[in-house]
Amino acid sequence: MLYTIETKQLIRADLASVWAFMSNPRNLARLTPPYLGFEVLSKENNDHMYPGQIIEYYVKPVLNIKLHWVTEITHVQEGAYFVDEQRFGPYAFWHHKHFLQETAEGVEMRDLVHYKLPLGLLGKLANAAFVKKQLKGIFDFRYQQVETVFDGR
Repeated sequence: MLYTIETKQLIRADLASVWAFMSNPRNLARLTPPYLGFEVLSKENNDHMYPGQIIEYYVKPVLNIKLHWVTEITHVQEGAYFVDEQRFGPYAFWHHKHFLQETAEGVEMRDLVHYKLPLGLLGKLANAAFVKKQLKGIFDFRYQQVETVFDGR
């Protein structure tokens, strides 16, 4: 079964500043809750995402077990959106679209994630028991971090 998460956030800042922050791979760890033990392994020294970019990291989503996760940035439209897709990791499928749109009040950031868990029925049970809630918590944390970053501008 394919699951979907959609989030929206209004950021009171200009599009160029929001794009520069959100599309910088160096900010991934700052946007991820500390309890996930997020550790970027990629040594590429880029401050912006580009199509074909591979980002490799460790994450501890369950019982503090370190998992290897590799994503590829598959699409980038400067100032508008980018897409990351899991190549290796804890999900059977992960496709995450990040959209930015300038509005009269600032920038609307919208995320659309499609994911599938491995292990059939066990994956369905895991999603109902904790994965869906954990993903919501991750996006809630990111929301707060983004508010903190752009509130001080």
